[in-house]
Amino acid sequence: MNLAWIRFYEELNEFLPSEKRKQLFPYSFNGTPSVKDAIEALGVPHVEVDLILVNSLSVDFSYKLMNADSVSVYPVFESFDITPVTHLREKPLRNLKFILDVHLGKLAKYLRLCGFDTCYRTDYNDQEIISLSSSDKRIILTHDVELLKNKQVTHGYWIRSQHLNEQLKEVFYRFDLKNQIRPFSRCMECNGLLVDVSKKDILDRLFPRTREYYQKFKKCSDCDRIYWEGSHYERMKKYIDCTIKNVN
Repeated sequence: MNLAWIRFYEELNEFLPSEKRKQLFPYSFNGTPSVKDAIEALGVPHVEVDLILVNSLSVDFSYKLMNADSVSVYPVFESFDITPVTHLREKPLRNLKFILDVHLGKLAKYLRLCGFDTCYRTDYNDQEIISLSSSDKRIILTHDVELLKNKQVTHGYWIRSQHLNEQLKEVFYRFDLKNQIRPFSRCMECNGLLVDVSKKDILDRLFPRTREYYQKFKKCSDCDRIYWEGSHYERMKKYIDCTIKNVN
């Protein structure tokens, strides 16, 4: 039986039991498991990790643990350049696109309201989510830790909270989205891009009070849904502004 010493940093501790958080602890193993296998055996998905130091030297996921190794594991740095060390993914995704699991429908709508390309359907299974994430270079947002441990997943984030406002804060903080909002640019229902449309061209589709009080309209280029900046839109935008105003 061999013994290594491991410490996880920052939000990675949320995956660990309380007695292992924010401290160096022993990890027993037989043979020569990879450091990736050890990290995931402890409950931390590999996509949440972007830097591993073993005995103060940067290594990749394939490094084989040895007896008496000292391992430090750091979270993903979407906003910082750590190229002098071994970056465990090719690069952060700065053209940010998301795909969400079935439990995050409300979050999907609000990300779309903010203008972020967000793929979501209630009938996607795990393999479809993984395949679309890979082919479209989308970041997986999920409540399912096991989904993020799949070796095909390269970019993902485990949503900690069950509450929408906290979920928004998590995503905006984690991916530095605060200055990238483009409200009223995507359809909340299907994720299609919104385009300006003349009021006279859609007059027959508007309710009388909408025709009377609003002059500017947009239409989804995919599903043809009509949008205008009415009271519902204003309430949602105010909700977002209040939720993320303190995100740093």
